[in-house]
Parts: sequence; C-alpha cells; structure tokens
Amino acid sequence: MTESALNLGLLIDAEDLVPYLGHEKLRIIDLSRRSVYEQLHIPYAIHVKPNLLVRQDEQAMGLLPDQAGLEALVRHLNISPEHHVVVYDDEGGAWAGRLIWNLHCLGFERTSLLNGGIHAWLGAGLVTSSKVDPIIPVVPLLPIHLANKSQYQIEYAELLEKVQQNTIQVWDCRTEDEYTGLRLAARRGGHIPTARHFEWSTALSRENHLKLHPLERIQQRLEQLGFNLHEPVVVYCQSHHRSGLAYILGRLLGWNIRAYDGAWSEWGNRLDSPIITGELPS
Repeated sequence: MTESALNLGLLIDAEDLVPYLGHEKLRIIDLSRRSVYEQLHIPYAIHVKPNLLVRQDEQAMGLLPDQAGLEALVRHLNISPEHHVVVYDDEGGAWAGRLIWNLHCLGFERTSLLNGGIHAWLGAGLVTSSKVDPIIPVVPLLPIHLANKSQYQIEYAELLEKVQQNTIQVWDCRTEDEYTGLRLAARRGGHIPTARHFEWSTALSRENHLKLHPLERIQQRLEQLGFNLHEPVVVYCQSHHRSGLAYILGRLLGWNIRAYDGAWSEWGNRLDSPIITGELPS
C-alpha cells in the first residue's frame, strides 16, 4: 500500500480505518485506560498515558508541555512528518482530541479522531489484539516547532483582554454545576464572563457507542445557545481534557477555535480573575 493511499479526514469511522491497518505511515494511538488496552486494543495501536499530554504548574493542571515534554511525547508516538496519526480512547474522544490539539500546536495536521473510539470499534465487531508490537524508531522524528501555536492556543493574558473588551466568544464545556459555581474544582467557582455553556458530553450518543451526534444537530444547538460559528471562539474546561473533544468539534464545524489550556484550573485558582456565578440562562 502506498503512502498516498492514506486519505483520512479529521473524523473517521471504524470501518474507514480497517483498510489501512498495518500501513507503514499510519500510527494508531490508544489513550484508553491501561487495563482496557492490555485486554484489547486496535491492532498495531500504541498506548499513551494522558499525563504525557500535559504539563502542570502550581495553578494550572493541563498546560501544553514544554520543549522537553513535547520531545518525550513525540518519541513515544514515534512519528515522522510523513506519518498520519489516528487517535482513540474509551471515553468518547476527550483525551484523543487533546492529543490531536497538541499535535496541531506543533503544526502537525495529519490527524484523525476515531469516532466513538474503542466502543465503536467493538460495536462494529472488528478485530482486536492484546499484543504489544515492537516499536522500530523512525528517523527523522517530527520536529518540535511551536511557531504557529497561537492559531490553536490562547493564554490567560490575551484571553482576559479579549473578554474585557468583549471581542471573543467563550465556550465553557464543563458540567452545569461547575459553570454555575455549585461544584468547586479550584479556589473559586463559576465561569469566565461572557462564556456560554454547552457540556462536551452532550455531543455524544450513548445509544450509538459514544459516537458523535450528527454535526448538523450539534451546530444547531450551539447556534440556539447564541454562538456565531462565523466568529472566533475559545473553549475551555477544567484542564483542557474535556475541551479536547470540543476543540475537534469546532474544527469539524469549520469554526475558528482555540483552546485555553490554562483552563479553569488557572482562571479559578487566580484571585484576580473576573468570575461569574449563578444559574444558567434560560
């Protein structure tokens, strides 16, 4: 099979992946729980622990890794600029989306989210493996280049300025209790001013192996909530884990979307950030 035969979009279904299993330029990444991976996984998949995707500091839990952390991640993924990376997990796509966001920050866009992850793969009755294949290091590895990360990431100071000027849409994809401040996951509870609420998991169909609801339905709901998909948006959760899937949704909808990886763990732990608490708008 030639390299050019790898023609996969940002979102693929399980059946789309089957013809490419074993392709030398395909890298399948599994972000499921280790216990799940050891029992069964998609053939040739490499397991990655979520802690490789994030950097923690005193106030923020889910920051983009630094240079050394990104180099370690790329070595573990064992990818070159010519590879195509397909990512899945066992939770509907949040960690998988977060890995894809990390790669996009590196300027690497040859990425696909497996719709429904391992649940959809099993639901389709496709072959699994419990074997861990030996990894042959590739040369050259994907270079660590963050010159364009501002297309995908926004930091606290810029987001604060845009919120104060009311020049950015903000999407809070946490739970309703986190959004209103009823559930405290940082020093302070509530949400970023101007943020609208659409919980990430409501995009998933629990009756259909955690695959996404039709994009038209998701777009309609976002627009009903007051979002304008023709204007830029910033998405956040607690640690840019759940917002990994929200970021993918935005890209699939053609939205100019960036993620705030400081997330609520930074915003809510600061004592000087503006915060709104209270009920959801009707």
